[in-house]
Amino acid sequence: MSEEPLFGTDGVRGLANGALTADLALSLAQATAVVLGQGRSAEARRAAGKRATAVIARDPRISGEFLSAAVSAGLAASGVDVYDAGVIPTPALAFLIGDLDADFGVMVSASHNPAPDNGIKIFARGGVKLPDVVEQRIERYLERDKLLPTGGDVGRIRRFSDAEDRYLLHLLGTLPARLDGIHVVLDCANGAAAGVSPQVFKDAGATVTVIGADPDGLNINDGVGSTHIDNLAEAVRAHGADVGIAHDGDADRCLAVTADGVAVDGDQIMAILAASMQERGLLADDTLVATVMSNLGLHVAMRGRGIAVKTAAVGDRYVLEEMNAHGYSLGGEQSGHVIMNAHATTGDGVLTGLHLVAEMARQGKSLAELASIMTVFPQVLVNVRGVDKARVDDEVVQATVRRVEEELGDTGRVLLRASGTEPLVRVMVEAADEETAKRHADGLAAVVEERLGL
Repeated sequence: MSEEPLFGTDGVRGLANGALTADLALSLAQATAVVLGQGRSAEARRAAGKRATAVIARDPRISGEFLSAAVSAGLAASGVDVYDAGVIPTPALAFLIGDLDADFGVMVSASHNPAPDNGIKIFARGGVKLPDVVEQRIERYLERDKLLPTGGDVGRIRRFSDAEDRYLLHLLGTLPARLDGIHVVLDCANGAAAGVSPQVFKDAGATVTVIGADPDGLNINDGVGSTHIDNLAEAVRAHGADVGIAHDGDADRCLAVTADGVAVDGDQIMAILAASMQERGLLADDTLVATVMSNLGLHVAMRGRGIAVKTAAVGDRYVLEEMNAHGYSLGGEQSGHVIMNAHATTGDGVLTGLHLVAEMARQGKSLAELASIMTVFPQVLVNVRGVDKARVDDEVVQATVRRVEEELGDTGRVLLRASGTEPLVRVMVEAADEETAKRHADGLAAVVEERLGL
C-alpha cells in the first residue's frame, strides 16, 4: 500500500486500471462491507435473518463498467445484497440509499475528472458521506483477512429498475414553483445527468435545449460541462434561451449562465438561494455555510442582509458536517456543490439547477437580476502542477503568503492549499482589481513551483 492515504477529499480516485484497479475496488468493497455492516442496525438485521443491503451506481465512463462489477462482486461475496442502479447522478444514489433504507451505497465516478480517471465514493446509511475516521477504518481493513460467507449466505445482485423514477419524483416534489415559460439550456457534461436532468426540467414545465448529453464512455467532461462553461454560454446566446445550467460528470455540481452568457458560480447561486430561503423563513438561524474558497463578495452580500456566513474546509462533506452539527439548512462551494438540507444529503446539481430556475419563475426576474445580489471580487486561481503538494508548509512559501496578505490588508486575501483530488497545489488570490490579484497569484505560484518542484 502507498504511504499516502487512500481516501482523498472525495473518496478514492486514480487512473482506472492504473492506481485504481478491479482488485482494489473488490477489496475496498469487502472492507466497506465489514466496517459499515457493524453496529446496532446490523445486529437487529442479523437477528431478523436479513442481509445487509447496498445501492451502487456509476457515471458513464467506460471504466465504470468493470469497476462497478468489481464493487458488486466484493459486496455480494461479503454477504451484502446489492441493488444496481446503473448510470445515475451521485446525489441520486445518495437519495436512493435513504429511500430504500439501505445500509450504505457506493458510487463509481471521478466527478469532473477526465475519462481515463475514475473513483469510488462511499455513502453511509441515510446517504451521507463518510467522516475521515470511518474512511480510515475501511482503509485499515483492506490489509486484513476477511471471513467470507458461503452457500446461501452470500449476497444477491439485483437491478434497481425504478431508481431513476424515484429520484425524478423526489426532485419534482421539492419545487416551490413550476418552470413554465422559461427556456433552459442544459449541459450534462456527457455524464450521469444526461438522462435525468433534461427529463425533470421538462416535467417541471421548462422548455429545454440539451447539449453534452451523448455519453459514449470516453467523452465525459471532454470540452463540456461545468469545467467548460463557455460552450454553454455560446449555446444560450445562440438559442435565445433565458438561462443555462451546467453539470459535471456525476451531476453533484451546478453552475449557470445568464441569457447574455455571463457565468454565475456557486457563490452567486448560494447568495440567491440564501436570500430566497431567508425571505420564506427557511434559512435556519439566518446562516449560510461556505468554504475558504468562497469569494469575499459573498460575505459582503450576506452581511448586508443579516445572514451569517460560516466557513468550512474545501469539500462538500465538510460543509455538510458543519451544517449537520448546527442544524443549518444551506451550504456549498464556489465550484457549484450546493447542499439544501431539507431535500438532499449531499451536493445535488440537478436539484440546485431546478431551484435556481424556480426562483426566476417565482420572482419573475432574470438570472442576471437575481445574481446582482452579489458583487464578485476579482479572484485569480492558479493550479501549480509538478510539485510536491505535501510540502505546502515550506517556510519560504508561507513567508511569501504572509507578505502578500500584509500588502492586501482588508482589500483581499490569499489561499494556498494542496488539492485533495489532484496532484497539484492551488494558489488563490482575491483583490480589489484583477491586475493586483493576477500579479500576486502569479508571483506566489512561481515561488511554489521553485520551492516545491519535483
